[in-house]
Formats: sequence, structure tokens, C-alpha cells
Amino acid sequence: MNNSVYILKDRAILYVNGQDAIDFLQNLISNDINKVTDSSSCFASLLTPQGKFLYEFIVVKHKSGFFIDCEKSQSEEILKQLNLYKIRSKVEILNLSNEFVVASFGYEKYLSLDNTKDILGFTMKYREDPIVLDPRNKNLGARLIINLEKLYLSLKKLELKDDKIEGYYHQSHKLGIVPKNLNKLKNKLFGIECNFEELNGIDFKKGCYVGQENTARIKLKNKLSKRLLPVEIIDGKLDEGETVYCNEIEIGKILINEEYPFALIKFSNENFNKDLTLKSKNASFKIFIPEWLKI
Repeated sequence: MNNSVYILKDRAILYVNGQDAIDFLQNLISNDINKVTDSSSCFASLLTPQGKFLYEFIVVKHKSGFFIDCEKSQSEEILKQLNLYKIRSKVEILNLSNEFVVASFGYEKYLSLDNTKDILGFTMKYREDPIVLDPRNKNLGARLIINLEKLYLSLKKLELKDDKIEGYYHQSHKLGIVPKNLNKLKNKLFGIECNFEELNGIDFKKGCYVGQENTARIKLKNKLSKRLLPVEIIDGKLDEGETVYCNEIEIGKILINEEYPFALIKFSNENFNKDLTLKSKNASFKIFIPEWLKI
């Protein structure tokens, strides 16, 4: 069993609390806040009114409110966006990133702990702190959200050894799930094109939320023709925003060009073949389709 733990220093923790917290979040996020209980957490996003991607996060129940586990580079903007929508709602929105930290460890290690369940998003308490089986994909392992002061004692008790964060990034990219640089996706594609349905981040049965109309329309009318897919570089260098070609036909665009690259690909285009080597101006690469994505 792998006892590695990754301290996700690039994650931030916001806290939404107050008597209107449930209704407030329900009207904004792409998932159903009623799924979030002491024993269940969810993955969700905030979209533009047109359904374009803005932010993504994991929502975890904490005391009388909710932790928002998000990428640190997006946290201040999420805080601003939530405050913008706050108006007269009786909610308090705090940034607790200086107090709380997120640590991730493997699926097998998670299953070896007492009282765990093999259910995506299952949440349990470990010495008062939530441990969550990642609601997107169990192979991303579990997340412990914990006060910084208690972190190393809890890791010692759990027999977890601090490992380099790149191990987590690599695993996430290999699974086809964006590990970092989420700001590069902002306003560039629809939430549904980020594979949020398959990653359990959209609830099509809940009522209205920001961006719901377009998201539902794309799903209902079967208009989903592009997907965010991971890239494996064969040779050369990728540049953000450059065109992807298959047999000299344009089939997509590079959105994230750094260590863990992703492209928005017209997967329904007759010229797209996942087995072929694709080209951009200065690179050749392959696109891989994750096992959990049936297209």
C-alpha cells in the first residue's frame, strides 16, 4: 500500500456560513447543495450566465456551514464573486486558507481506515476533521481538510509520509482531470465541455443556478461536440491558445500548455482520431481519452 500524502499547498479553503448558506449556494453552483451532508461531499462549479467555466471546487460540510476547497489562484476571485451575489443573503464568507490545509492520499490507504465507505464523495471525521473520498474519481484518492497546527500529528497517526506534490499532479493528469492552472480555462469553454457531468459536478435535476439554461440546452439537444482532453507531448513545445491539427484539419485548441497540458478538442469531428499524432505550430502530441469518459 502506498502511504504517500501530498500537501496541496496550492489549494485554498473558503467557508460559507449563515442561515441562508444552503439557499445561497443552491442558487449559484452547478451541483445540488442538498447532497452535501456530514457524510457526503460534492464537486461543483460556478459558471457564467452563458454556462461558461469560471471556477470549480469541492464542497464539504463543516459545522453549520460549508468548506469550499478550491485552487488558491482562484480563491480571491471566488470570494469576490460570492460576495457579489450575496446582496441581502444572511451569509458569511471567509477565507480560511491561513488556518486550513488540504492533504491528499491514495484510495487504497483510504479504504484501510476504519468507517470508510467506497462511495464517491463519502465523508467521515478523523479527530473532528473531514476526510473525503474525491467526489470526481476514486483514483484521485481521499482529501483530508485539517487545521495546519494539527496536520503533522494527524499524518503521523495515519502513518502517512509527505511526498512531492508533483506525484498528485501527475496522477490527476494521467486520469484526465485538470490538476492546476484552472484560470487558463476561464471563459474559454462551457462547463459541460469540462466533462463536469462525468465528474459528478452537474446536477440536471436541480432547479435554476447561474448558467443552467445553456448547460441544460447543450445536454438536451445533444450539442456537445467539444471536450477538454489531456495531452501527451511527443516532441516540441506547446503554446497556450494555439490551434490543434489532425491531418492539417483544425480540430481544437490548446488551453493549458504547461507541465500538465489540456486541449479543447472537437471529438465529434470526423477528422479526429485519438490514435493519430496531432500537431500544433511547434509540437507533435497525442490526445488520450480517460477510461471514465465514454465518447
